[in-house]
Order: sequence, then structure tokens, then C-alpha cells
Amino acid sequence: MTDSRPHTPRSEGDPQAHPLAAELTRALGPQKVLVSAGERRMYSYDAIQMGVVPVCVVLPESTADVVLAVRAARAAGIPIVGRGAASGLSGGAAPTQPSLVLSFTRMTRLSIDPLRREAHVQAGVITLAISEAAWPHGLVYPPDPASFRTSTIGGNLAENAGGPMCFKYGVTGDYVKSLEFVDAEGEVHRLTRDAYDLAGLLIGSEGTLGLITEATLRLSTPAKFTRTLMSSFPTVGQAAEAVSSAIAAGAVPAKLEFMDRACVNAIEDYLNIGLPREAGAVLLVDTDGDDLETVEEELELVERACVQSGGEVRRAAGDTEAAALWQARRSVSPALGRIRPQRMNEDIVVPRSVLSEVVREIEALGTASGLKLVQFGHIGDGNLHPNILFDPRTESEDAVHALAQQIASVAIRHGGVLSGEHGIGSMKLPFMREAIDPVTLQCLWNAKHALDPSGSLNPGKVLPEPGDAAPGDVAHD
Repeated sequence: MTDSRPHTPRSEGDPQAHPLAAELTRALGPQKVLVSAGERRMYSYDAIQMGVVPVCVVLPESTADVVLAVRAARAAGIPIVGRGAASGLSGGAAPTQPSLVLSFTRMTRLSIDPLRREAHVQAGVITLAISEAAWPHGLVYPPDPASFRTSTIGGNLAENAGGPMCFKYGVTGDYVKSLEFVDAEGEVHRLTRDAYDLAGLLIGSEGTLGLITEATLRLSTPAKFTRTLMSSFPTVGQAAEAVSSAIAAGAVPAKLEFMDRACVNAIEDYLNIGLPREAGAVLLVDTDGDDLETVEEELELVERACVQSGGEVRRAAGDTEAAALWQARRSVSPALGRIRPQRMNEDIVVPRSVLSEVVREIEALGTASGLKLVQFGHIGDGNLHPNILFDPRTESEDAVHALAQQIASVAIRHGGVLSGEHGIGSMKLPFMREAIDPVTLQCLWNAKHALDPSGSLNPGKVLPEPGDAAPGDVAHD
């Protein structure tokens, strides 16, 4: 229920509201502006990183509201941070300095055009809601990040989110036909995927180049048949070898997910659904398509690769058992949260040809560190999520960051990258100079300065500051 009582703006630690908070309250109304200390504090963090309490929070309901707020913040010299459901895992939505937070959760307009196979959505639409709206028309929206029940499409666009189906069906950016965004000066732009594909530049930019307000998304028809199997292995290396072998043999599974022993046991402690606790690693696989014979043949390719790599295979007997297995994969985050109060979630991507070597190296690093480390991820496209679990009251955060640095270095050394879908945010910022050469970094800064000359959009994210340049780096003029 909306609180219609008048609000008296107050800023934490000050007897009077920040002038921006007072101005926005007058212009937008108290229902759209949060100014109390407690309310603002709730918008200072995402799923993994604590940030700075914002100056105020705006809950826009339209692009016009966003324009007004951006222009007011720009005039006041206050940075702007966009935010969806705050399910991000890199600190992308956690302010690094006192800022205006724009929370898009009230921008939820959604419509389906079945003839064009399109969804027209505002930034605050929940990801799952798109497929739910499309389903009666015989359509589906394939990108399915683990947080699809809570994450917003704006956040998915900001991070270019993937999910278990990304190997075969692609990631969020592959389904974008056009975007609307508000730039750092409060101007509205509508972009299609042609010419220089500026829309593609904004996708995955974590709100540092513009604030995405609306999108037109491509929909597809769901596969008629799906088959599921689980394979358990004595070691993580054998599981990775099976993945490489299956894909080399021609299999293109709809889903191909990996969990190591620590991850499997965390889920079993949480759900008790009969996963093999003794396994060193588990693969979950779906094959799908419109021809049942082809679907079965593809599953056999995967099964053969798993057995040849030392795995034991169990096919799901039906939809109920398959759903239980995939519930296990989607329950990783809450299961890990029961082990330690905090975690650093890495999101590296490496070539499939080196998967077995990489997962073994990371496992060895975790053992040597003495910290609790688990591995899981979308292994079909080489996207791994090593998670370092820790309790800051009893375990050294310096040791956690050192292990994260070692994991990042493993990915880079093997020709990989720092992020597949979670973004760089602030959590991976310290590793960017190792991952990107100075000339390329300078090009990225040029793009940032072209679209956000004052640096007001989500500062402290994605790109290391030019002033932090290491010897040999190219300085920004």
C-alpha cells in the first residue's frame, strides 16, 4: 500500500535534507523519493558488496521521471547509480560515494507482440515475467540467469546476464532488438542494432554509460522435447574432460552445468534431494529440440563422453525428477549462504580446451589457501564460478582477496577473461590492469568519456581510474 502521508526529507547525519533530496521530493512527490536514513541504507548494497549510503533514492515510474532525476542530480553535481533488484554479484549497484540511486523496480510495463515475436519491457520487469507473459502465445524468452525469479531485465542488460541455457541459446544481449536509454545529461535515446551498435556497447556496461529504461526483446518458440541426465565423477578434472569431449563430438546441450563436491554437499545439506555426496564433481545436462530422435542422440553423445571420462550416468526418469535436479542447481546461492556469512563470487571464462587444467588449478589454490572454496558454473561455454566462502570475523579478508587474485590470474594466463555474466563492478576492478593492456584500456576510457564526460554515471566501477595508472600505462589527456 502506498503511503500518502507527507514526508519530511532528512539526510543521515544532517538536521536538514540534502538539497537534491528536497528538490526531487517537491518535483516527483514523496511517494517516489526515499530520504530517511533507514530507507536509504537499504539501497547501499547489492547481493555481495556493501557500499556508501546514497544521498537519496528515486523510484521512477516512467522515463520522464528518470530524465527529471538525472537532470537534477547533474545540476547538483551528484553521481547517479542505477539499480534493479540488487541481485548482482560484483558490487555493480553498490554506490562507491554519496550518490542518487535510481531504483527501477516500479518500471514494470510489459507487453507481448506475438506476430513480431517481441516483448516490450521497462527496466524493472522481472526476468521470469517475460516468459510467463509470452508462454500463452507459444513463445519463450530463453536467457535464464539463476536469479530469474527476482532479477530485473534492466539488471540483466547492465550485466549481459547469461544462465544455464546460454551455451546453446545465448545471453541477454543476443535477444535485444532495440533499447531506450537516458544519458548522463538527461537526454533520451532510442537505439537499434545497426551502424555502430551503440545498444551493444550499453549492454554489459553496468550503468556506467547510460541508464537503460526500456527494451524490445526477441522471443523464440520453446523446444518440443527435453531430456535430462546427471553424471558424477571422482574428480573435477574428469568432469571438465567429459565436457570438452562431448562438445568436440558434436553435442550442443541446451544446459550443461557443473558443481564440485563442496557445492554438491552444500546443496544436499540444504535440500536433501539425493545428490551423490561422494562425487568429486557432478554435471547436469539437458538436450532439447523439436525432433525426439535427435534429442536422444545428442544425449547419448554426452552420456558416452561422461562414461569415457570415468563418470557414472543417471538419466532423469521424467519431468519431476529433471525439475528436482535443476532446482538443486538454482539453489546454489542460498545453500552456500548457510556455510559462511560472506562470499566472493568469481565469474571467469576460459577456453574449453583448458577446462580440466583450470578447474584442477583452482581446486589446488583453494586447498592451499585454507579457505573454503567451491566451484560451479555454466561449464559448456567455459564460464566458471569459483566462490570463496569466508567469515570476516575469523578469516582474513586479505587472504580472500589474494586467492581471488590468484584465480583471476589463472583465467588470464589460460587465455580467459574476468567475467562472463556477473560484470566487473567494484569487486574485480583491482584485477583489470592485469586483464587489459594499456592501449585497450585507454580506448575504453575514451568511450566512457564520450558518453559520460563528467564521470557521473556509476563511478568507481568497471574501469580503473586513469590516475591509478601503472608504469607503462597510457595516461588520459
